[in-house]
Amino acid sequence: MTKLIDGKKISAQIKEELKTEVAGLRAEGIIPCLAVILVGSDPASAVYVRNKKRACEYIGIESLSYELEASTTESELLALIETLNQSAKVNGILVQLPLPEHIEEDKVIQAISPKKDVDGFHPVSVGNLCIGREGFVSCTPAGVIQLLKRSGIEIEGKECVVVGRSNIVGKPMSILMLRENATVTMVHSKTVNLKEVTKRADILIVSMGKPKFITGEYVKDGAVVIDVGIHRNEDNKLCGDVDFDDVAEKASAITPVPGGVGPMTIAMLMENCVNAVRK
Repeated sequence: MTKLIDGKKISAQIKEELKTEVAGLRAEGIIPCLAVILVGSDPASAVYVRNKKRACEYIGIESLSYELEASTTESELLALIETLNQSAKVNGILVQLPLPEHIEEDKVIQAISPKKDVDGFHPVSVGNLCIGREGFVSCTPAGVIQLLKRSGIEIEGKECVVVGRSNIVGKPMSILMLRENATVTMVHSKTVNLKEVTKRADILIVSMGKPKFITGEYVKDGAVVIDVGIHRNEDNKLCGDVDFDDVAEKASAITPVPGGVGPMTIAMLMENCVNAVRK
């Protein structure tokens, strides 16, 4: 019988652990603080920011909210980030992406102090990950590792295929799986014989941005399948990059959408905020 990997349950466990730790910090007079910046009024971004604020409130992390007009200039945003970099009160800084077209995302990411880069996107954070140093790790890939470990799924020695090569998910995901001693192959839109490669995977992690693209014919019997994608289908219902109903028949374990990887991203953001205080 296929095991359903419950991201809601596992993220709730992590939040409870963090809540206890933050209560201890507060007893010592230390209050973790996350600054969240939203530029413009993108509805999806507004929902993400609201969920992050709620998670902070539940765990005991103070959140500072900066909701800026879409017309905010790049220089104004960079000036705000520098003010937050210099603030002794603020432990973490998060700029919600995507940004309006007139603002260069790379410039904004690089403006955040690596010591406060709780998204794990800064080149210093990425470099530390690549060479095995401690540092902030991109939240979604970190969440996938926790999903696997807390579900009792062994990673070491397994063949892992990561579908997608984005800077936010695919690349850091591959490095994290290597850290856990998996044998890792990364595939993408230019990969030849994609099905042949994905069918080798003991653990298949999919982050390609194409709804229900991965069907049962891409998956080996008994594989563990992690679906990072999230989309709205023609009925306005959420779905992932994996055709859940088709793949669940072959997988030994699988994440649903919603309720799989999504909740873990915010849980690991909260973990990074607490890590910022620990450091």
